[in-house]
Amino acid sequence: MQVVLHTGLHETDADRLFKTLLRNRDQLRPEGIAIPGPGKYRRLISEMLNALNGAAPAPGTREVLLDSILDEDSGHVDRLVLSHENLFSVPKIAFQGGAVYRKAEQRLAILKDIFAGDTLEIYMALRNPATFLPALLKATPHDSLPALLNGMDPMQVRWTELIARLTEALPGVRVTVWSDEDSPLIWGEIIREIVGVEPTHPIIGAYSRMADIMSPDGMTRFRAYLADRPDLTEVQIRRIMVAFLDKYADDSKIEDELDVPGWDEALIADLSEQYEEDLFELGRMPGVSLISP
Repeated sequence: MQVVLHTGLHETDADRLFKTLLRNRDQLRPEGIAIPGPGKYRRLISEMLNALNGAAPAPGTREVLLDSILDEDSGHVDRLVLSHENLFSVPKIAFQGGAVYRKAEQRLAILKDIFAGDTLEIYMALRNPATFLPALLKATPHDSLPALLNGMDPMQVRWTELIARLTEALPGVRVTVWSDEDSPLIWGEIIREIVGVEPTHPIIGAYSRMADIMSPDGMTRFRAYLADRPDLTEVQIRRIMVAFLDKYADDSKIEDELDVPGWDEALIADLSEQYEEDLFELGRMPGVSLISP
């Protein structure tokens, strides 16, 4: 069985990705793809990982977990899709110990042990630290970024370092990442990759992230444009999406307000440039796939 873990990050797709997956659950079930409701496993997995705290899982843990997660007969499931943005940690301790999600590889290693006979895949959205850190702060009880960062400098938040830790700790496990800022353009591709279907497979909600940032009139025109041209290729559709967003995007839904005490434009520019460098490096990192427009 293929076990797919969507692990966040915090303040990226949130549950929008999972809601899109659930909209497609019934049509994917006959193909052996299971997308259980999050209430069946998120707390269960977190409590199990916290209790083990790095220790090896007991024999039979996989069967117990699957019995709790799956409605269907697990023997008829070829691909199990799980989404849990708090898998690495809850937001308030994201930088505990002066590291980015310091227990991420430990927790994933336990899950790899549990699903030792299965193929494990990791999917993760990334976000520019210049907007990620202020957004994450709002999701915590901390009153300042220094308190959240626990002694780290903002420039130390490097996604390449986090992903390198994961690939080193989990040899053979494929890690797929994408920029959250690109999600409106690649949403359908992300969903198809996660569920493991062909690039032309129809997906309900493939343009829902685009709809989040575009005017209703623009979205209506976009859907009508596609309906009149059913033979467009994915490359052509991507170009059309860019053209419609250029004309109909709602700027108020795109721009992030960055009013962080102690931050200036130079720091924000440096964080953004470093983020672009990270994405470039990730696209060339062994064991890592980067989904991009």
